[in-house]
Amino acid sequence: MDDENITVTVSVRNLVEFILRSGDIDNTRSHTDTDAMQEGARIHRKIQKSMPEGYRAEVPLKTVKIIQREDREGTLALTVEGRADGIWKLNDDVIIDEIKSTYLSLDRITEAVPVHEAQAKCYACIYASDEGLSEIGVQLTYCNIDTEEIKRFNSSFTSTELNDWFEGVIKEYAKWLFWEADWKKIRNESVKGLEFPFPYRPGQRELVGNVYKTITRGRKLFIEAPTGVGKTVSTVFPSVWNVGEGKASKIFYLTAKNIARTVAEDTFALLGAKGLKFRYVTLTAKDKICVLEKPDCNPKACPRACGHEDRVNDCVFDLLTHEEEINRDLILKYSEKHNVCPFEMSLDVSLWADAVICDYNYAFDPDACLKRFFSEDKKNDFIFLIDEAHNLLERSREMYSAELIKEDFLTVKKEVAPLSKRLEKQLDMCNKAMLSLKRECDEFQVWEQADDLYNKILRAFSVFEDFLDSTPVGFEGKDDALDLFFDMRRFLEVYEGMDEAYRIYTDYTDKGYFRIKLLCMEPASKLKKIMGNTKASILFSATLLPMNYYKEQLGGNEDDYAIYAPSPFSAEKRVVMIGRDVSTRYVRRTKEEYLKVSSYIEEFVKAKKGNYMVFFSSYKMMEDVLAASDRLQEWCIENMEEVPDPSDGNDRVEKDSYDLAEKMPENDKSGFDKNDPGIKKDIEIMIQRRDMNEKQKEEFLNAFKEKPDSTLVGFAVMGGAFSEGIDLTGDRLTGAVIVGCGLPMVGNEKELFKFYFDEKSGTGFEYAYLYPGMNKVMQSAGRVIRTVDDVGAILLLDERFGNPQYTELFPREWFPYTTVNLSTMKERLKDFYDRQ
Repeated sequence: MDDENITVTVSVRNLVEFILRSGDIDNTRSHTDTDAMQEGARIHRKIQKSMPEGYRAEVPLKTVKIIQREDREGTLALTVEGRADGIWKLNDDVIIDEIKSTYLSLDRITEAVPVHEAQAKCYACIYASDEGLSEIGVQLTYCNIDTEEIKRFNSSFTSTELNDWFEGVIKEYAKWLFWEADWKKIRNESVKGLEFPFPYRPGQRELVGNVYKTITRGRKLFIEAPTGVGKTVSTVFPSVWNVGEGKASKIFYLTAKNIARTVAEDTFALLGAKGLKFRYVTLTAKDKICVLEKPDCNPKACPRACGHEDRVNDCVFDLLTHEEEINRDLILKYSEKHNVCPFEMSLDVSLWADAVICDYNYAFDPDACLKRFFSEDKKNDFIFLIDEAHNLLERSREMYSAELIKEDFLTVKKEVAPLSKRLEKQLDMCNKAMLSLKRECDEFQVWEQADDLYNKILRAFSVFEDFLDSTPVGFEGKDDALDLFFDMRRFLEVYEGMDEAYRIYTDYTDKGYFRIKLLCMEPASKLKKIMGNTKASILFSATLLPMNYYKEQLGGNEDDYAIYAPSPFSAEKRVVMIGRDVSTRYVRRTKEEYLKVSSYIEEFVKAKKGNYMVFFSSYKMMEDVLAASDRLQEWCIENMEEVPDPSDGNDRVEKDSYDLAEKMPENDKSGFDKNDPGIKKDIEIMIQRRDMNEKQKEEFLNAFKEKPDSTLVGFAVMGGAFSEGIDLTGDRLTGAVIVGCGLPMVGNEKELFKFYFDEKSGTGFEYAYLYPGMNKVMQSAGRVIRTVDDVGAILLLDERFGNPQYTELFPREWFPYTTVNLSTMKERLKDFYDRQ
């Protein structure tokens, strides 16, 4: 393509689904309601074979249209191609047959779906032009997959009508392509003059080069890069260059946490300040950007859902032609202007963005993925930048798993009974199938298959779909019904895609409810398939250790690249110590051990005035250590207002867990009142609570000030909100104490993982407990040194930290470390701080 002449190829289906989209957003419709692809292929072939003589199936058609620019010299050569399901010559007539398979009842299809008819009209226009026909017929054939019942809609058009209509469609599409070509020219020119925005740190130039070469070669790269290396800019910069050189078309910056998305936005903004022209959009979760109090995406509940598809293209084009930096506020502004859903509109904007910053699930979750990019099993030229990649393992296991609760069927069955006896009966059948499983499950049971339940749910799901489509929007129990509907849909999808990397089990929830779960043990094959369809994937984290474990579990191949980026920090600015004379093993958890732990904490934070974090393996451990130490209680400035949730920690929390204030002497209770007007203590402790909202979390972090006039200690939980993804630079964090190895609580599901990997590779303990636990330890300790100017101390408290099985997982920058007791720790800290 030269500067002013553009060549583009588009499929008939993609053309009409973009330009001629219409209708509502409706979350009560299954993803299978219009064109069930796999079953549809079988139905197509059966219908095609049943047609009489003169019917040709799967006929390839193509046309090239030349469109002149209206604003200046230049043309667009647009190739439109596709494959007609059937062309039927009946006497002197010619009919284009478009076949659509569906799970919907055909009674609900009263006319041809406009976008389906448009697809057939494109084929008709192309064929009539090629054959010189003055008139041609169009037939829409709908077939229900379950019943194989068929309904047809027929119409005919003159070639003049079709040509005029087709030219209008092409002209509308051309305006988008001309805009895109103009923007890409501006973008690519800006990339040519773009330089790295900072002086390179040691090893950073090599890191940038490795990322660039990996993308150019179309491979995967796993990067273990300590904090401060500059992972974000070191991956974004070479990716931008690849896009500007035409080696890739789009960057997906995939993250697990909001803070990482902010860092990515700041990086693109920084490059923009250096002259880069690069459109990027951040996708905000639906519940955070929805205009309703709670998302309810159907035309009965949301006025913006009604007719959204008719208006959204005008909205997106308006935004693209008037704005360069596309942020959340602009999405809200333009969606309000055009009365469309801001969430769905942001997804459409992503089609035209050079970079998309979003959560993992938009690329990997089968329910939430951007199907406009990833639904078809074909190779594309996208770049995946996967930040904090260690989080992708657990997240992807969740994405590819599903569960159902028996009691949910009973609840919804009662709620829909007055409205639909048919659905009530189907849900009762599902409940009975669950009851059959329950009778054979005392506490925990593993199953080879659940075919009977699957078949019951499959039958009920179709009835459920009809019910939701025909029932008034405000019926009582609607939220429960929708939740169960989506849970059933997910269960069906996961069950149909299960392989040897799955286990099926039943058990009981904390509330005593009976549950069946389809558990993904290894997501590697699914991740590999998705990343295999991209140009390149860069997976990076400060805690991607052991590298071979993450490479294996995250879908890497043996020949994929892996590198360890050197730390830019001087070893003289960090001290790592291990206290081996204490233990957090479950059998050693006594008041004596808790007092040892508290003594270490007390002396550690007294060594130097500053800000500290103490990370515990669970809330229960944190409670017990606090309750054992009068001194720590005196320092507390916040009460733990609620009993911690067991799901937030790694150890079992007893039901009769106590309130610390009740266990304290009366004269000490004022120390828990943050509004107490008493004299400010020299050392104060704040406590993470499980129920903190976003504002409270922000207030917690904001309490860590630069150049503090007293010592502040934050008590938090490993794996929680404050152990990862936060930056307390400079004097805002002086040191961290890690209490325990972070090993997950022993439970049925963890033991299932252990047994699975023991059978497969003899690595059950490592994969189920050790590696996930040590990752939490490394993430927590990583809060200490964030910039090249930071100075900090790390204390690891547990005898196991000295064992080779654990020390071999330490990152390189933790060496050399020092084994200490309470006395030598004080000496080591004094010596360390004196040398700074």
